[in-house]
Amino acid sequence: MFWVSLLVSVLVVAQGGKALTVAQDGSGDFRAVQAALDALPAAGGEIRIKPGVYREVLHIRKDNVHLRGDNGVVLIFGNHSGLRLPTGDTVNTWTSASCFIDGDDFRAENITFENDAGFTAGQAVAVMENGNRAAFFHCRLIGNQDVLFCSGPGTKQYYEDCYIEGSTDFIFGPATAVFNKCHIHSKKNSHVTAASTPREIPYGFVFFDCRLTADTNIHKVSLGRPWQPYASVTYIRCWMGSHIIPEGWNNWKNPDNEKTARFAEYGSTGPGASPSTRAPWSRQLTAAALVTIAAVLGDWRPS
Repeated sequence: MFWVSLLVSVLVVAQGGKALTVAQDGSGDFRAVQAALDALPAAGGEIRIKPGVYREVLHIRKDNVHLRGDNGVVLIFGNHSGLRLPTGDTVNTWTSASCFIDGDDFRAENITFENDAGFTAGQAVAVMENGNRAAFFHCRLIGNQDVLFCSGPGTKQYYEDCYIEGSTDFIFGPATAVFNKCHIHSKKNSHVTAASTPREIPYGFVFFDCRLTADTNIHKVSLGRPWQPYASVTYIRCWMGSHIIPEGWNNWKNPDNEKTARFAEYGSTGPGASPSTRAPWSRQLTAAALVTIAAVLGDWRPS
């Protein structure tokens, strides 16, 4: 298998970066996604994934990796906190992901990333994004607690037209992340976000023109709570269902967080939008104070 992977890597370079193909039926270059990732040259490259459910833990360590899925691609595993690793260590939040992304300039299109550990499994990350300048287009990120770990303090991430579904703190971490026209779906009376933005980083999670919905029996969800004191979360022109609590936010049982957390909204609509009843320590932005995607991402322009 080593020699097969080495040969494919050489061919990719020789053919000017031709995309590798993964197909479970054997019609592609590989049957498993990790095998294709391992075969990419050090400079990265594109992998096209044909329809199928691929049950494997993925480690993406190279820069400039582009995963492009055909309709019906699911990358799935059931890692969760409390399991034992082969080393004997116990799985925790940082090691519970189905997909670990450590390389910079990662891009994914038309792919479902899922952790199916179950509703009561505890922390069970679908994607742990550590790299800088990661972009997801038309993807689905599905699980329960701690689905999307926007890791890497100071890194920039971008999610466009994505569906993100979970139960508790299912979008969390210290990174700067833009969610543009995404669908955010809650499956538990809990919290959407748990940002841990460092004090010196101006933006944490910023949601532009997103839609927040919930299962029919869910009626008490906060927009976020601060995992760290200077957590930064902003919703701009988002539609919010009736599951969002009138006060909007939660202080994580620590009143001192109210002095430091940077939680804000602008132009919220829907039955869950209620500026007059929001927590007094959160902000309702004015047009003059409105942030833009360009301001959040700086010089980087995901395409």
